[in-house]
Amino acid sequence: MTEERIAIDDHEIPDGSPLALAVGDAVSVGDRDSTWPAFVFVETAEGRAGWVPARHLSGPGPRAEAVAAYDTTELPVHAGERVAVLEDDVESGWCWCQAADGREGWVPHEVLEPVPARQVS
Repeated sequence: MTEERIAIDDHEIPDGSPLALAVGDAVSVGDRDSTWPAFVFVETAEGRAGWVPARHLSGPGPRAEAVAAYDTTELPVHAGERVAVLEDDVESGWCWCQAADGREGWVPHEVLEPVPARQVS
């Protein structure tokens, strides 16, 4: 059963294209994020870049390979919007969610809460 959560605040996505890494993709590893310490900044040889959980990489860098596929797509949500949680990454503090219109992406835990029992559909 898919868990449903409700946004308690807006989450806007950053400018730029999402990064999708496949197992074995080589990356340059940069700094660890100060707000989201599970994440490090990576860049591919093609110049694609984004924030990836460090545990998805073969080592701390400066060069590493992806040991798990990862997609940095974020899902914009607005306060009051309901989403289905497809994957909850407790360690990183983000959930892979699906909006009512079928769009999917990561949403931070801090803007989501469980739907109150009386509102579950």
